[in-house]
Amino acid sequence: MELQIIQSKIFIIRGHKVMLDFSLAELYEVENRILKQSVKRNLERFPDDFMFILTKEEWIEVITNCDNLPRTVKFSPALPFAFTEQGVAMLSSVLKSKKAIAVNISIMRAFALLRQHLTDSKELKARIEELEIEMNHKFKDIYEALNFLLSPKSERTPIGYKPKKK
Repeated sequence: MELQIIQSKIFIIRGHKVMLDFSLAELYEVENRILKQSVKRNLERFPDDFMFILTKEEWIEVITNCDNLPRTVKFSPALPFAFTEQGVAMLSSVLKSKKAIAVNISIMRAFALLRQHLTDSKELKARIEELEIEMNHKFKDIYEALNFLLSPKSERTPIGYKPKKK
C-alpha cells in the first residue's frame, strides 16, 4: 500500500495523530457503516485514547481545512470516529479479513514513518540551535568590533591628520 496515500489520511485532532472512520473503511474495502457497527459491538476494545467521536465543531474544522474529503462524507449527519495508532491496530482484531491485516500493516508503517520524520526534525532543530550558539561565541569579537565601528562618533576618538582650526 502506498505510504503517501495513508499519510495524507492522517490528521492531528486533539493533539493526536488519527485516521477517520471513512478513510479506514475505504482502505479496508468495507462499508463505513459496517466498520462503525463492528466498533460499536466491541466498544470495550476502544478506550478514549484508541478512538473518539469528533465533536460537531471539530468535524466542521476538518471539512473546512481538507479539500479532498468525499462529498458523501462532508454532508453526512453522523459524526466520524477518529482512531489513534493504537485504535487502528485494535481494528485488525475486530475486522479479521486478510485485507484488513495487510492494510493494518501498511498503516502501522505510515505512523512509524511519521514518528521518524518528527524525530529527525527535532534532531535537526537541536543541531541548528547548537551551531547558532557556537557561531555566536566564535564571532563575538567581530560583533563587538562592528558595533563599536557603527556606534556614534562622539564615543570614538578620532584618529589621523587633524587640520588646525582657524
